[in-house]
Amino acid sequence: MGHLIGLRLRLLLLLALLPVTGAALAQAERGELQIKATFLYKFGGFVDWPPGAFSAPDSAVTIGVIGADALAAELERVAAGRNVQGRPVGVRRLKRNESLAGLHVLFVGQGETARLDEILQEAKGRPLLVVTESERSQPRGSMINFVTVEDRVRFDIALAPAERGNLRISARLLAVARKVITG
Repeated sequence: MGHLIGLRLRLLLLLALLPVTGAALAQAERGELQIKATFLYKFGGFVDWPPGAFSAPDSAVTIGVIGADALAAELERVAAGRNVQGRPVGVRRLKRNESLAGLHVLFVGQGETARLDEILQEAKGRPLLVVTESERSQPRGSMINFVTVEDRVRFDIALAPAERGNLRISARLLAVARKVITG
């Protein structure tokens, strides 16, 4: 009988902890989204785009997001009313097969990992900072890739794809990257 009471007590304790654990996970995911959205907005301040990348001197820095609707929503909130290098910031949610024209930063979320090669091929050679969050995306052409290390969001930078797009990434951003891939 005492064994049964102890088992019930443990079960009740476990059930009581589930909502807390679920809420903690949701809060951690929201925190990760906030960090990634802030990074995406801030990355633009550390990139030199080639002449002609903007249609006018006061054109917005446009950040496209595909395969990550929750991140796009958070980015819209973070970037609202902000400027990058004296330009307003715009966020555009991309649908499948939508053109990358007019974008300056592109985030490809895990929801589009299956089409990553196709998206990177379309972005290749454009003055477009491509940011991903999937393993092995940088050898395929991603310029910046988010990684999680010890529960912290970090990023790696690949210089060769950026150079092919005529983008220059500031040494200040390179200095805070987890890893810089030069080859």
